Amino acid sequence: MAGRGSRLRPHTLTVPKPLIPVAGQPIVHRLVKDIAKVLKQPVEEIAFVLGDPAFFGDDVVQSLNKLAKDLGAKPSIYRQDQPLGTGHAIMCAKDSLGGPTVIAYADTLIRADFNLDPEADAVIWVKQVQDPEAYGVVKLNERAEIIELVEKPKTFVSDLAVIGIYYFKNSEILKQELQHVLDNNIVNGGEYQINDGIKRMMANGKVFKTGEVDEWMDCGNKSVTVETNSKMLGFLKQDDLEDMVAPTVQRNNSKIIEPCFIGDGVVLNNATIGPNVSIGEHCIIESSTVKNSLIQNHSTIKNANLDQAMIGNHVYFDGQFNAVSIGDYSVLE
Repeated sequence: MAGRGSRLRPHTLTVPKPLIPVAGQPIVHRLVKDIAKVLKQPVEEIAFVLGDPAFFGDDVVQSLNKLAKDLGAKPSIYRQDQPLGTGHAIMCAKDSLGGPTVIAYADTLIRADFNLDPEADAVIWVKQVQDPEAYGVVKLNERAEIIELVEKPKTFVSDLAVIGIYYFKNSEILKQELQHVLDNNIVNGGEYQINDGIKRMMANGKVFKTGEVDEWMDCGNKSVTVETNSKMLGFLKQDDLEDMVAPTVQRNNSKIIEPCFIGDGVVLNNATIGPNVSIGEHCIIESSTVKNSLIQNHSTIKNANLDQAMIGNHVYFDGQFNAVSIGDYSVLE
């Protein structure tokens, strides 16, 4: 999770993308909890690869340490000082690599049932897509084993896109192959990639199988993050496992249309909220209609008609625009 999330600016100018809240929780918190839940076995350690300490500071580290400990796991924090690719990022955490390991990119949310094939040396999770030429895809043999990884194929290879979640029965082997990639300066696009380590494992006879997810929800830019927020709210309402509206919410002549997440201390005055809205803590929404939108903490919204909007922390917004994207500490009146 070392990237700066440039496609999600302005929201990632002040908050690392994996800590942007979706349906009331930071993206990386939801991802880690979901993976831990579906693995059906204890998680001993959770290692996080962060970027520049000036951006991923002590508050981020404390949040991630608590996340791991709450799941009964040891937290480990590593730094990737330069953006040198996925393979390099993984090797920044090489001291934690060994035994069965899940590796996940922290800007994706999933709904899945992880059934690990006991005959596989590794599993790569995929999702069937309509436009495979826009993704990295897997090529399978007649035994449904992965035999090739192809990045954005110009001719059809398969419609199974790699979503960025991997399982290795023994990650020590991946570590050895990625060390070879680093030592021999094997780069693609100027970066060291996990795929080059995986290809070496395949060449040495390791068996890779696919795992399929029911839902793959991206958080790469504002539009898809708002869409992912709506989807996740629907799933949480369906599961009925989380309290979606805090008991401290004040409703004054206001209506909530589910599903919505509304945090502690929110004040609603003459407002209609929902469906598919997330509102962080201590916001004030007044004389407004808000649907299909994501609002973070300590913001005030007045006289608004919001739809497909994403609003950051400590924002003051008074106006009639709807599909807005406003970063932290902004004032529009």
